[in-house]
Amino acid sequence: MTEPLFKVLKSGLQTTVQDLGRTGYQQYGISPSGAMDPYSLQMANLLVGNSLHEAGLEAVMLGPSLEALKDVSMAICGGNLQPMVNKKEVLMWKSFVLRKGDILSFGKVESGARAYMVFAGGIDVPLVLGSKSTFINGTMGGFNGRALEAGDIVYGRPFVRKNRFLHKDFIPVYKAQLEIRVILGPHLEKFHPDSIERFMSGEYTVSPQSNRMGYRLEGPELGHIGGADIISDAIPAGGIQVPSNGQPIILMAERQTTGGYTRIATVISVDLPLLAQAMPGTKIRFVEITIEEAQELYRKQRKQFNVLSIVSR
Repeated sequence: MTEPLFKVLKSGLQTTVQDLGRTGYQQYGISPSGAMDPYSLQMANLLVGNSLHEAGLEAVMLGPSLEALKDVSMAICGGNLQPMVNKKEVLMWKSFVLRKGDILSFGKVESGARAYMVFAGGIDVPLVLGSKSTFINGTMGGFNGRALEAGDIVYGRPFVRKNRFLHKDFIPVYKAQLEIRVILGPHLEKFHPDSIERFMSGEYTVSPQSNRMGYRLEGPELGHIGGADIISDAIPAGGIQVPSNGQPIILMAERQTTGGYTRIATVISVDLPLLAQAMPGTKIRFVEITIEEAQELYRKQRKQFNVLSIVSR
């Protein structure tokens, strides 16, 4: 049976319900959506004893203010937006108990861009195509298909458990300069060879015109052979499109399902969480790796989550 979990006092900049997204529906034109930083969401779920797939709240830069309506264990991972309970700082990357009547709020951004709040027992919103994730552009999922607003009451199945914390080796450091690993292609024949070299050796800046759909980059211009357009094909997470202006766009969680611009590379999945925490102004350099190396890094990360899942039971 679900119970009122918290009341939204202030909504923050954009606070949405997100899990690991909906899969299998891109062929029907439906974006996967889901957490921009799935690593932080999953770690927070581990800390409170939830399934890795359980939904939490994703807050961007300016966090919400929430009033607890029940005692519940929770954890906050990801970007440090200075979380506070009753105006006293609380530590991130560890679980703690939020008591009935407590007020969770946030201050200024210290590092990263997105914080993930997870509650023991999860958040009770309807499954839409197998996911609780909010797809804002499609007004589906989450809390009525939109970001949270002041006055909303969110339900869950709250419980309290022993507090847990993560070893520092599992806590990412968010920097203003990133090295992001990519697999080159699939449309390299559509770019001048010097453009590929420029892409790999140049430095790009995350533009303020960036959101859950994609990150626009500003930097060395990339020239095409025969134009930027292709016959539309499927867009993977982390796909890097280059439209006719020569400035790359990295497609993120709420990306369109198909696109008609050339793609010069794809960000590997284990680096997408770091990219998701990049503020406008962050500097990025790209590093090429092979598909086999990317797959091994992914297997290593999944093994890590599997081991931690067993330990946290």
